[in-house]
Amino acid sequence: MTATARLTTPFTARTTAAEILDGVDLTGRRMIVTGGASGIGAETVRALAGAGAEVTVATRDPGRAAALVEEFAGPGAGSVRSAALDLADLSSVDAFVAAWEGPLHALVANAGVMAVPTRQLTPEGWEMQLATNYLGHFALARGLRDNLRAAGSARVVVVSSGAQLRRAVDFDDPQFERQPYEPWAAYFQSKTADVLLVVGIARHWAADGITANAANPGYIMTNLQRHLDDDTLRAFGVTMDEAGNRTVPDYFKSPAQGAATSVLLAASPLVEGVTGRYFEDNQEAEVVRGGPEPTTGVAAHSIDPASADRLWAYAEGVLAAR
Repeated sequence: MTATARLTTPFTARTTAAEILDGVDLTGRRMIVTGGASGIGAETVRALAGAGAEVTVATRDPGRAAALVEEFAGPGAGSVRSAALDLADLSSVDAFVAAWEGPLHALVANAGVMAVPTRQLTPEGWEMQLATNYLGHFALARGLRDNLRAAGSARVVVVSSGAQLRRAVDFDDPQFERQPYEPWAAYFQSKTADVLLVVGIARHWAADGITANAANPGYIMTNLQRHLDDDTLRAFGVTMDEAGNRTVPDYFKSPAQGAATSVLLAASPLVEGVTGRYFEDNQEAEVVRGGPEPTTGVAAHSIDPASADRLWAYAEGVLAAR
């Protein structure tokens, strides 16, 4: 990847998801957006359906997508439906996969959790953040591989974060079984795993015509921050008045701007055939050394092929043991 010229686009950090698809017709394309009922997920759904796609919102509570479904119920543009999916429960992933029929042109792995305060485990014994952000999406993509292949030129988009810069996957203790659990360390690791997922798909599924890329949406105030206390939000630059009203700094994006990179990777002709890469602000990111200093770019440990293969084998082993 490092030997390939970085891809650039005419868009900026302030481009909205709808602007990415101006003039693009997605009629006949079938797409899934996990966590698509709110935040940047909902804006991703709006942009894709607005360009003509048939979009399924995969969410733990399908009722939360009712407004989106109704928004696209009339004539014109595309359509939106909802379906139940709990990424932390692999039986729920299995049920979603079993119910899906026909080709799938794009899977946007958007759902996620951040900084869960205490160590929580899924039924498979995985730490909740790594399970939700990575393993559930790995199992979902794996289960839908034949559907993606059937589309002929399908795309997988995994929403990661600049948090991937901070920590490599700890293969010696990924579930925090021996080391003390730390919410941010677990989150950082899970976002690195997300990038390694697209590297793995690029390495393992290229012959299927399936491409995969990771997106960093940037700073956006959404439900993802629900576990953060006021002091942590202040550290991110958010200010609050005595009544608790929050004001975000200028470098924060709107949800529509935050969804733009996901939409670029899911549907723009500008990235046709591009795979195994990491994008931020609608541009391919520079590869940098991980650690506390860099604020942009993708860490070398996040795109390391050997780590991608190791994580892929680890996840495969978990699924095979069920």
